[in-house]
Amino acid sequence: MAFGPRGILYVTQEGGEVVRVDPRTRRPRVILRGFRTPLGLDWYRSALFVSAQGALWRVERGERRAIVKNLPFGRHQQDNVLERRGRLYFGSGSTCDVCAERNRLSATVLSVLPDGKDLRVVARGLRNPFGLALDPRTGRLYASVNERDELGEKEPAETVVEIRPGRHFGWPRCRPSHRLKRLVGRCRGVTPPVAYLEPHSAPAGMAFWGDALYVAEWGEYLKRTHGRKVSRVVLREGRPAGVSTFATGFEHPIAVAAYRETSLLVADHGRGVVYRIRRR
Repeated sequence: MAFGPRGILYVTQEGGEVVRVDPRTRRPRVILRGFRTPLGLDWYRSALFVSAQGALWRVERGERRAIVKNLPFGRHQQDNVLERRGRLYFGSGSTCDVCAERNRLSATVLSVLPDGKDLRVVARGLRNPFGLALDPRTGRLYASVNERDELGEKEPAETVVEIRPGRHFGWPRCRPSHRLKRLVGRCRGVTPPVAYLEPHSAPAGMAFWGDALYVAEWGEYLKRTHGRKVSRVVLREGRPAGVSTFATGFEHPIAVAAYRETSLLVADHGRGVVYRIRRR
């Protein structure tokens, strides 16, 4: 989800569409079609940017073009996109669960200029950096990370990390332990996460609202044991963040967005609904 010009809400759909939500009727209207699994959406100046499988698209004045294309994808793909200081940042997930990637653009957070020039690898070792959020108070950039599978019900932790140029976050040789709340494996030179989240909760979209970061935790396809909630993360300098459950009852929450100072919007992929949570 992203707010565009004049505060209008735009949302991507699994079928490849971008919809515009009329604030008066709350009805969605399809404005774009044909994207392959669009997971990222952001406005910058007069252009709409869409992150989809294998590409980053720019849409402006009725025309669309892939400003970055032929990106690697497999088990994961290109995720949320966000503008920061005149550059676009987006996640590029790994092609596998645990492997040595052949393409240097896999398992990274990338950045590029709005015209598609100067593509850079900002951070590495991120199995699936799905959500991105910018702290409006500090300007710091954070990503939610879906960590590896096949380690049982209680490991590893999912994470939130702070993205800075040159950082490595460990995948596939180092992983975050939920039980120990620290990194385990071959972790020399690895930057630890700022928050440890519930294992297998599949953290997705994030947004800052008030004094905390809110994370949509998608959950699992075949189980209701993990995720399917929105967590509140209070970031603390120099030590792991405080994490608590903020809202439950969702099927598969996948995106969140702050609406002014009064509300938090939560998009539920499982039900095709956007919920509005108001402050009391």
